Amino acid sequence: MKQLIIFFILISSFLYSQQIKKVGEQDSITFYNKIIADNIAKSNIKAALQNTQKAINFSKETKDQVAEAVCNYKLGQIYFGVKKYEDALDAFQKSILLFESQKMSTTHASAYYYQGLCYMRRKNIVRARESFDKSQDLYDSLKIKDADELINFQKGIIYKMEGKYDLASTIFNTIIVKSTTDDLLDTTKAGSLYQIGTIEMIQDRNNLALTYFNKSLDLNEKNKNLEQKSRILFALSTVYEKMLDKNNAYNYLKQHTNLKESISIADNEKLGVDDYESFKETERLKEIAQLNKEKKEQEKTNEFTQLINVLAGSLIGILSLLSLVLYKNNRIKRKSNLLLEDKNKELVRAKEKIEKASNARSEFLSTVSHELRTPLNAINGIAHLLLEENPRESQRQYLDSLKFSGEYLTTFINDILEINKIESNNVEVEKTNFSLRELLCNIKNSLKELAIKNNDAFTVTVDQDVPDHLIGDPTKLSQIFINLINNALKFTSNGSVAVVTKLISSEENAVVLFFEVKDTGIGIREDKLNVVFESFAQGSVEINRKFGGTGLGLTIVKRLVALLGGKIKVESKIGEGARFYFQLEFGVDTNPMEVKEKLYDEALLKDKHILIVEDNKINQLVSKKMLLSKGIICQIIDNGEDAIESVRNNNFDMVLMDVHLPGINGTIATSKIREFNIKIPIIALTAISLFENKEDLMAFGMNDVITKPFIPEEFYTKISKFL
Repeated sequence: MKQLIIFFILISSFLYSQQIKKVGEQDSITFYNKIIADNIAKSNIKAALQNTQKAINFSKETKDQVAEAVCNYKLGQIYFGVKKYEDALDAFQKSILLFESQKMSTTHASAYYYQGLCYMRRKNIVRARESFDKSQDLYDSLKIKDADELINFQKGIIYKMEGKYDLASTIFNTIIVKSTTDDLLDTTKAGSLYQIGTIEMIQDRNNLALTYFNKSLDLNEKNKNLEQKSRILFALSTVYEKMLDKNNAYNYLKQHTNLKESISIADNEKLGVDDYESFKETERLKEIAQLNKEKKEQEKTNEFTQLINVLAGSLIGILSLLSLVLYKNNRIKRKSNLLLEDKNKELVRAKEKIEKASNARSEFLSTVSHELRTPLNAINGIAHLLLEENPRESQRQYLDSLKFSGEYLTTFINDILEINKIESNNVEVEKTNFSLRELLCNIKNSLKELAIKNNDAFTVTVDQDVPDHLIGDPTKLSQIFINLINNALKFTSNGSVAVVTKLISSEENAVVLFFEVKDTGIGIREDKLNVVFESFAQGSVEINRKFGGTGLGLTIVKRLVALLGGKIKVESKIGEGARFYFQLEFGVDTNPMEVKEKLYDEALLKDKHILIVEDNKINQLVSKKMLLSKGIICQIIDNGEDAIESVRNNNFDMVLMDVHLPGINGTIATSKIREFNIKIPIIALTAISLFENKEDLMAFGMNDVITKPFIPEEFYTKISKFL
């Protein structure tokens, strides 16, 4: 009996050993390294990631810790190259942990160096310094000096981030004076020149900063490091802007923006978001499959163990088996929980990245829109002034075209800014009293010329049960109707456009109204109805060429309707017109107050003495000409400090204050003036951006705001209001 039990044990052990022997005969680390190198050479990052992960799995199966450490190091380098710093840091940490039980090596030291770079990207200076120190210690122990400049360069950056500019400059200058033909060290040398330039710029030594940046840019042409070049171009733009050299500042900023976009496109081509997510999902599924495989193998092991224990007739063996099963199940459960926690962290990081990208996009569009308003103000103002000087008929045609183009660009920029404001939740819904019938009548009068031009019958009908005085946001409601009616008239010729308002329900101090804008124009294709409210969407290229437009009007309409608590819908057939309709709720004003608008009177403007505070030469000329044409006496100052003293020593009837000025800006200058003069009207001249609004400016003591590019009639009306 004893011999039989021993026989069964030997047979079971043999079968078990055969079952777990799964290592492929053709697999090897050398084989994987060759494939990975080929993938990287061909910029096939997704394939490189997949084969590196296979090499790691193979190293685990063969229990080769050195190979596993090296493969994790390579995985970290690949992630670092495509800017996946969280994943890179995870890979380098695994590599370092595996290297700790092995002999010292340059790869171990390099892993610490890259770990430091990852911490630098995360702005964790303390951990970065620790990593660089450990890397330096290993290189010193191995008596390797090649990495000294690279590590010292990073330490110099850390000193600069801590405000220790003298220590940082000493390190960077040491790197700069060394002569080398090594491309990597040339990159470090160019970086050192750039870093010293930033230190000089911080300390307002702009000419020195300019010298260092230009030297850095020249050296960069040798190493062709595009990321470094992008940073240098942006620094040059910033210095020139501080030196008030707008042309050079704009040119370098444009080069930086174009290069940044090309780098972003190249990075996406290396490893797109879909490829990255697909790879991470594949690895997650592989991990789950591996867990299931281990679970099945463990179950088979338990069956063999149970068979042996049964044959041995040992009760203790059965109890041990049950304990083992419970232990393994808990272990699998813990692994699954850890896996879920990791995936949740990945989702949080992905969400944060998306939010950062969205914010960056909004800031960029807002900045571009803001910066374009200043030259547009000059274009529109000069066109207006030239048209008032009775030009020849041949000249008038060109001036009308110039004025139209300027107004078109202004509308386009306003549309972009409006969308950004809505997306950034920077828009508040007003609750003010207004007359719906008067609002629709004014809109009809403003658009009737377009109706006459296209020979359209244009009607506005308001249900007699609709209260005349409502409480809501008339500005946003006007934007909605102007966009819808303008589209209807533009796409309708020899037809009709009808605006209808009906009462749906009425409660105490509240009503629900139905609005409809219907036309008999060209209509919208059925396949375009689902995208007609998307940004820059139009029916076709031919329609865009024939009728023009930005493709943003309906996007703004949809978002404004949603902001007011409604949902807009559309029905249309080609050749039969289109119908847009929606419902909104309003309050009812039971005690309406009659508001009379002040009329613009040229007599109020004549012989008034106005101070213009504006640093842009062209806008100085435009503003002065527009005021002189109405008999106003002007004085121009280009900075806030002199403006304060001029108001203190002269009797002006008004100040037109540009918000963005060299030195102290317009808001600070206004605050200083209000300390000794609270009566003089001060009107802000500004291209209001996404992060700037009228209320903020008036909080500094300004009486009103005129937005660039300004419409002449509104410009004169606001000025006369305070005279």
